[in-house]
Amino acid sequence: IKVYLFEDLDRSKSALNDVRVDTEKALAYLSDPGQSAIVVLDLKTGKTRIALQNDPSTVAEKDFVLSYEGKEMRDKNGNPFRSNVNGIALTKDNKYFYFRPINTLYLYRIETRYLADQSLSAEELSGYVENMGKTSVCHGMVADKKGTIYLTSSMDYSIKYLTPEGELHTL
Repeated sequence: IKVYLFEDLDRSKSALNDVRVDTEKALAYLSDPGQSAIVVLDLKTGKTRIALQNDPSTVAEKDFVLSYEGKEMRDKNGNPFRSNVNGIALTKDNKYFYFRPINTLYLYRIETRYLADQSLSAEELSGYVENMGKTSVCHGMVADKKGTIYLTSSMDYSIKYLTPEGELHTL
């Protein structure tokens, strides 16, 4: 058992959400919508590194307002609900890390070897992000052994899945 305190993160901005553990690389990947970033945690040292901060793949689309059953999701002041990178998934072979903001229809992925590479600049790392195409509004994801990614679909109350070949279906 090990306790991680995340003392090297700015707690006034950070809002850690989901976590996936890469047992091969002894890393954990956490979504941090507060910092619009992926936090990479070294499980051996407890040190963190911020990745893809404010990248187009981790930031909520500015003009994307969530709407359910015709009602826009806004706070009491009329501001739309926004969530940067939130849902994440890791393939069982630890090869691909999938992620997305809630306020977008797009799903992204990156090979974990690039997330693990501390020598890459922010711009270089961003260049390895793949846009997997349109899906739906999603809060949670998981991968199966075949590399299929299952996504909650808030807009139509269903579960979608993206095949390893990149085809989107409704379960």
